[in-house]
Amino acid sequence: MHAHHHPAGDHHHGHSHAPQAGHGRAFAIGITLNLAFVAIEAGYGFWAGSMALLSDAGHNLSDVLGLAIAWGAAVLARRGPTERFTYGLRPSSILAALFNALLLLVAVGGIVWESVERLIEPTPVAAGTMMIVAAIGILVNGFTAFLFMSGQHDLNIRGAFLHMVADAAVSLGVVLGGLAILWTGATWIDPVLSLVIAAVIVWGTWGLLKQSLALSLHGVPRGIALPEVRKALEAMPGVARVHHLHVWAVSTTETALTAHLVMPEGHPGDRFLAQAQRELKARFGIRHSTLQIEIHRPGSHEHGPECPLDHQDHAHDMHDHEGHSHDHEPSHLSPR
Repeated sequence: MHAHHHPAGDHHHGHSHAPQAGHGRAFAIGITLNLAFVAIEAGYGFWAGSMALLSDAGHNLSDVLGLAIAWGAAVLARRGPTERFTYGLRPSSILAALFNALLLLVAVGGIVWESVERLIEPTPVAAGTMMIVAAIGILVNGFTAFLFMSGQHDLNIRGAFLHMVADAAVSLGVVLGGLAILWTGATWIDPVLSLVIAAVIVWGTWGLLKQSLALSLHGVPRGIALPEVRKALEAMPGVARVHHLHVWAVSTTETALTAHLVMPEGHPGDRFLAQAQRELKARFGIRHSTLQIEIHRPGSHEHGPECPLDHQDHAHDMHDHEGHSHDHEPSHLSPR
C-alpha cells in the first residue's frame, strides 16, 4: 500500500527553493564587478610582473565563472517539473556546485605550475602597484561577499559567499606580500605568496567538492543523521519497524525521503501521514517525503515476503556473495 501526502503549505510540486530575485541581482552585480576587476588585476599583474596578482586574477576569474554557473543553476531550478524531468531541473544546482569546485581546482593547478617556474627563475616585481591593485580587490570581493550574506542554506549561495570571503583574504595577503617585498627587496616572496594562495583555494574548495560530490551521488545531506530520522519514524504511533529508508538531495536546498513503515494494526489514514511529514520537515528540513505503509503478518521478521523490495534485495545480496553478475532475471528463491 502506497501513500503520498504533502502537508499544508508544501503542496505545490513546482515550487522552487532556489535563490530568488534578490540573489539574482547579487549574482549580476557580483559577476560584473569581479569581471571588471579581473581585467584590471590581470593587466596590472603583467605590467608589474607579479605572479601573485596574476594568480589572484586567475582565481577571481574562476570565481566569476562559478558565479555564472551558480546563477544559471538557480534560474534552471525555478523551472517546473515535466514528464521527462519530474523534479524539474532543480538537481542542476548540485551539478553546478560540483563543477564550480572542480573549476577552482583546475585553476589551482595553473597557479602552482607558474609559481614554481617563478621560484626557479625569479623576476622583478613592482610591489607598489601590486599593493594598490590588491587593495582594490579587498573592496570588490568584500562587497560581493556582503551581497551573499543571506541565503546560506543554499550550497551554491554559501559557496559563492565563502569564495568571495576567501578572495578578500587572499587580496589582503597580496597587499602584505607587496609590503614585505618593498621592505626586503626579496622577489621570491611573490611566487611563494602565490603558492600560499593556491593552498587557501584548495582548503576552501575541498569541503565544497566533497559535499557536492556526495549530493550528486544521492548521499544523505550534511546535517541529517539517518539513525535519528529512523528513530523519529519508529517513535510514531503504530509503527513497528522502518525499512528501505532513503534520504537524498533533490537540489542544494531541498531534501527528499522515501521509507516503508511496517504498521501491523493497519493503515492509519491521511492524518497520520500529514503529521509524519510535518515532523520530518520541522525536525530535519525534509520537504518532500513519500511513505509506504505495510501490514505484515504478526510475528513476521523484517525481511519477509510481504515486501517485494526485501525479497529482491536479499536475492541480490545472495548473488553478490556468490560473485554472480546482476545481469540476469530476478531470483525467485525464498529469502529464508
